[in-house]
Amino acid sequence: MRGWPIGLALWLLFVTALEAAGAVAVWRFFVGTEHGQRLDYVAITGNSIGRAHVETLVHDTLNGISAVSLTAATIVIGFIALARRRVALAAGAVLLIGGANVTTQVLKALIHRPELGIDAQRAAAGNSLPSGHATVAASVAVALVLVLPAKARGPAALLGAVFAALAGVATLSAGWHRPSDAVAALLVVGAWAAAASLFIVIAQRRHGGVSYGSPNTYTTVFLTVVALGLLAGAALCMRLTDDVITRSVHDLSRGHLFVAYAGGALGIAGIAAAVVAAVLLTVHRVVPRLVPPGDADADANDDEPTTQVILPV
Repeated sequence: MRGWPIGLALWLLFVTALEAAGAVAVWRFFVGTEHGQRLDYVAITGNSIGRAHVETLVHDTLNGISAVSLTAATIVIGFIALARRRVALAAGAVLLIGGANVTTQVLKALIHRPELGIDAQRAAAGNSLPSGHATVAASVAVALVLVLPAKARGPAALLGAVFAALAGVATLSAGWHRPSDAVAALLVVGAWAAAASLFIVIAQRRHGGVSYGSPNTYTTVFLTVVALGLLAGAALCMRLTDDVITRSVHDLSRGHLFVAYAGGALGIAGIAAAVVAAVLLTVHRVVPRLVPPGDADADANDDEPTTQVILPV
């Protein structure tokens, strides 16, 4: 029987709790306080600047995200895992996608958005946090990173981070969601990704022949640096917006509105990069290579199983 990777399990528990707490913090500040609602309102008002230049890309992205596309992507991801003879991995990937999207819809229905007189135009719509479109895009992107072989994970992580960021920013650009809606959705996905990873580790514990492959160090570092840079830019834009937050949006210049919108977009992209980087940091241990008994020293870079082994779920 495979020994317990205690350190990995504790790390995944920590990441799950951290990202869940982050989503709660985003909800309580941006939904529950006047200050947070004002920041969101200025940012979404600024989406009109330059909208004509990105309108086609925005609508193509959002129109491609639907219940049908989510179902198709889940089937493909499960098939990839099963084709690699990874039953536990397939179950974990489906758990990630299903758990994240169900959580988003439940939270959206349960969270009360107090009417503070900030955004009267959207008051009738009620709560919009978290974003369903951002959840779909990010959950599929992260699940794909989990199920792909080691050599494909790095490129998939980069493309997945871009896709998740693009979907989140697209909801802001289209005026469908405030920045906090997309950020909360990404954090929900991140929490479920860590929880699903822990499930996979526990399910695979009974298989003794495993060999850890090489980590995607360069890609992980690159995504982390990009995330920190984007979040620093978002913090700066938020600070600048905070200076004019008490003024009516009708009195703000195009520059003020653009800074607020850019801050929201940078924050969404930064969180997307951070969520994918967190998954990529441990995926080589969460989904180790399977080796037959007596072959523990086999080439760790070969991520495919050398014998037909069905892992228990």
